[in-house]
Amino acid sequence: MSKFKKKSNASQDIPTSALPDIIFMLLFFFMVTTVLREVTIQVQQRIPQAQELRKLQRKSLVKYLYIGEPKKPEQFGQEARIQANDVFIDTKDIIMWVTQEKDKLDEVERDQITISLKVDEETKMGLISDVQLQLREANARKLMYSTPQKVIE
Repeated sequence: MSKFKKKSNASQDIPTSALPDIIFMLLFFFMVTTVLREVTIQVQQRIPQAQELRKLQRKSLVKYLYIGEPKKPEQFGQEARIQANDVFIDTKDIIMWVTQEKDKLDEVERDQITISLKVDEETKMGLISDVQLQLREANARKLMYSTPQKVIE
């Protein structure tokens, strides 16, 4: 028999003293890097295809107007509506909306604001031309129609 016994003093426990620090660092990282959706689209969007597309340089200066039939017709009706941010507005409220959006920007950037229209392809042109006239009166002259990129085969 052996005279020497193997002494095993090694602990099998995993040190967990740094675990809360690691969890809070990960939590903080994901809170800082996650981008939340700003607007819930409440109108139907079947956007027509475009032939020529241009990419924007500064997306922070783009403000969106969504035009189309409401997704909940029993609550908002069947007629095409204008959605700015998370609320429905009328054409007469567009000037006030543009003014509010310009006030959120720096004074130097206010004239560089671009209004992006995301319009359903079944929307009547009368509503779109009314929106365009209101945007002209609000001195929002940079106008863009958003479309998906055409797939080239």
